[in-house]
Amino acid sequence: MFFARALPHLLWQPSDRTEWLATLRARIAGEGPANLAAPIELDVSMAPWPIVSADAIFSANTLHIMAWHDVEAFFAGAGRTLAEGAHRTLAVYGPFKYRGAFTTPSNAAFDASLKARDPASGIRDFEAVDALARARGFALSADHAMPANNQLLVWVPA
Repeated sequence: MFFARALPHLLWQPSDRTEWLATLRARIAGEGPANLAAPIELDVSMAPWPIVSADAIFSANTLHIMAWHDVEAFFAGAGRTLAEGAHRTLAVYGPFKYRGAFTTPSNAAFDASLKARDPASGIRDFEAVDALARARGFALSADHAMPANNQLLVWVPA
């Protein structure tokens, strides 16, 4: 909602897994601006994704709550969806480790809580995530420090 309101010249296509769609639909119906489409089902492990092409993909707080094979599937799907065009952008928001180290003690504690809930989840290493993006034809364009010990990583076609 925030981004759709802040960037009204863009059409936003929200997506989520099946179990979260009803809540997302209700919120968008009640609060959504005109440039926010009805949400669609998207599980990153789907192949192909229900979106054939997009100018940009933005994902927030996702990579650390999914298994590594789903992180790999996310970048494969993003690579297919953003394959054409020089101005395609892939942006991912969330916590990351750098060179195997947490950026803060609170991120280390958060990682432990994620792994206690699901051992396949956890804060991802930036270098491993960047390698997945590069393997799909992207080059890192920006790495912005964000509030609450998060980063905004931005890739564009290599």
